[in-house]
Amino acid sequence: MRLPIIISATLLLSLGLNLPAMSQTPAERTQYQTNNNSNFRLLRRLNFNRGLWNQKNIYNYRYTFSNSCFCIGEARGPVVIEVRNGQTTSITLDGKPVNPQFFEKYNTIPKLFNVIQDAINRKAYSLNVQYDPKLGYPTQINVDYNSQIADEEIFLTIEKFQIIK
Repeated sequence: MRLPIIISATLLLSLGLNLPAMSQTPAERTQYQTNNNSNFRLLRRLNFNRGLWNQKNIYNYRYTFSNSCFCIGEARGPVVIEVRNGQTTSITLDGKPVNPQFFEKYNTIPKLFNVIQDAINRKAYSLNVQYDPKLGYPTQINVDYNSQIADEEIFLTIEKFQIIK
């Protein structure tokens, strides 16, 4: 009588230990594996585009930045970020200054490259980046650091880039 109970308990215990692996759909497992295998490709694209940006020696520019995050409205934008001599000189929304702390990680093109580098280093679950083909700066950065956590994703858009004199 005890043998069937022991076998049943052992079977249930072994299934319980495998639950995290079994709870992922094949698509989730494939995406996770693909992301792990594509870090080299993502890093190559990042280095190529960062090099392209650096070759252009652009230190005075402005762009419109939007952060479609799960955060307070003031931190989303779209804001216009102006950079002179490589330093952020203003961040405005509809011509009015905004709290620069909300955009500290995104207020220059080199810092946007750092966001991408960080996602690669942290082996983000999903990372999708679009780059400007001529100047190399990122035009869109979408990161999901962990598929098991809601609301930690970031969706950044860089538009209306202008070199200023």
